[in-house]
Amino acid sequence: MTEKQHPKAADTYEVVVVGGGAAGLSAALVLGRARRRTLVVDAGEPRNAPAAHMQGFLTRDGMAPAEFLAVGREEIARYGVELVRDRAVDAARDTDGEFDVTLAGGRIVHARRLVIATGLKDELPPVAGLAERFGRDVLHCPYCHGWEVRDQAFGVLATTPMSVHQALMVSQWSRDVTLFLHRVTVEQLSDEDLRRLAAAGVAVVPGAVTELVVEDDRLTGVRLADGTAHDRRVLFVAPRAVPRTGLLEKLGAEMEETPFGGYPVIDERGLTSVPGLWAAGNASGFAEQVVNAASRGYRAGATINGELLMTDLDALVRAGDGSVRV
Repeated sequence: MTEKQHPKAADTYEVVVVGGGAAGLSAALVLGRARRRTLVVDAGEPRNAPAAHMQGFLTRDGMAPAEFLAVGREEIARYGVELVRDRAVDAARDTDGEFDVTLAGGRIVHARRLVIATGLKDELPPVAGLAERFGRDVLHCPYCHGWEVRDQAFGVLATTPMSVHQALMVSQWSRDVTLFLHRVTVEQLSDEDLRRLAAAGVAVVPGAVTELVVEDDRLTGVRLADGTAHDRRVLFVAPRAVPRTGLLEKLGAEMEETPFGGYPVIDERGLTSVPGLWAAGNASGFAEQVVNAASRGYRAGATINGELLMTDLDALVRAGDGSVRV
């Protein structure tokens, strides 16, 4: 199929993917193998950059996130997919229902279909020492890190009453778990919360945490506002997730509020309410782990290819070039 020509043909692509993480690279891999002219715009800000390893991805368990992305970039290059280190700062839909994407460097690229896989940013509570240790002994996901820190003394820093759930979950990996209520009061916990915490053996400590106690570059405890310190070796926290959905909103995608922020309304394939506009990975939902994000990207890429194929075939039929040859 011949792609639609644009005034700047060199900057015209069948698909532009914004975001070079697992979702974006997976979509690009499928599209490249389908012989689609594809561009990946990668700002180089993966959510899991603080982590030394990623877990739970079959055959890639324990792989460093940076290595995973490097291998992915090598793979898409084999199929002619272009990758540019830049940031997409604006996007507009033209009269044909296609997209012009403006990059921070000034370049404007045109796409028949657009995939937004820009992920999200984790915002940590303002506790002294917390950010510096995030991804090391300050963690957020037991499925990502629980095995590696199993049976150690866990703390859980409550940011909302929903942190009770996190404390209950991490008790699967350690019998020594303390929930530090921090900005949450005991009165905000339900009777069911308290019963479950007791059943799991989770200790509950009221009072704000003011700083982490670190010795020899290792977490040894947390200190409360009253000056008391509690020995802990691992601290779990639920960061505030800030979805990077600015381009989706600019393009008019329908959004919905969730307990974890505002995300686009998508169908099971990742298509938003705007025709031709797709979302994948953490730009489409809070809970997408690396393996889920890759799956989302794969599905979006395969569906887009099929859609473009049928669109082009139907155009040939309408033009009278679809006669059957026997």
